[in-house]
Amino acid sequence: MKAFVFPGQGAQFVGMGQDLYNQSALAKEYFEKANEILGFRITDLMFNGTAEDLRQTKVTQPAVFLHSVISAIVLGDEFQPDMVAGHSLGELSALVAAKALTFEDGLKLVSKRAMAMQKACELEESTMAAVLGLPDDVVEEVCDSISGCVVVPANYNCPGQIVISGDIAGVDKACELLKEKGAKRAIRLSVGGAFHSPLMRPAAEELQAAIDETVFSHPVCPIYQNVNAYPQTDPEAIKENLKAQLTAPVRWTQTVKNMITDGATEFVELGPGDVLKGLIKKVSSEVTVH
Repeated sequence: MKAFVFPGQGAQFVGMGQDLYNQSALAKEYFEKANEILGFRITDLMFNGTAEDLRQTKVTQPAVFLHSVISAIVLGDEFQPDMVAGHSLGELSALVAAKALTFEDGLKLVSKRAMAMQKACELEESTMAAVLGLPDDVVEEVCDSISGCVVVPANYNCPGQIVISGDIAGVDKACELLKEKGAKRAIRLSVGGAFHSPLMRPAAEELQAAIDETVFSHPVCPIYQNVNAYPQTDPEAIKENLKAQLTAPVRWTQTVKNMITDGATEFVELGPGDVLKGLIKKVSSEVTVH
């Protein structure tokens, strides 16, 4: 069985999507439609902007979404997923690719998500950190032990790799304690805020209203969602899981394991970069990933 997976924020690079735009009239049509919906030429920033331009959340998220979704669209009949999943932002790409959302509605939600997250980041100084070389339960225990601050596991990326998220004091304290526990690395990431933590609650509340106003359909195949790593096809359940996503951890390790248990033998990553390819191979060396 074939699983298609879609990356999240951080996969962007200058020049992303330009080959698609130049080589496919269909891709060009969708990119231009996106420029109209967003009200600015995001393609100019994707193809010719600076790395700094692409780091702006309001640009990054729609850019990664567009590269991912349009990659699926131009595959045409070759896009025949038995299951789909996306990492964080990539969940919205997966929902559009699997026809649970229209392209237009998906892009509007991504844009609203990006703006809401940007605002939440500006309310309180916060950050994230990558932790390598410790079991999940040790990271969880350390985060739970810190009082007076916010710090939680945010991304369960693969065995031995977790990203934590919270306020500056909480993340710095956790990094210190995790190194004492034997972490190979516990290092702050260059991000603008504490994604997938309670500090994203204002953004989650704003996005929930937008999700409620959006029509969701039955996807063409199950989507394995970040909040619980289980397959879902019911539009209402998909909406509720998506609402919870911004403040809940991304359970990517468990998602990949569940997809493999349910029969996935081949994974195809659609979108910029190959971050997910590396993570999936660390979860299982038995599957094919390209």
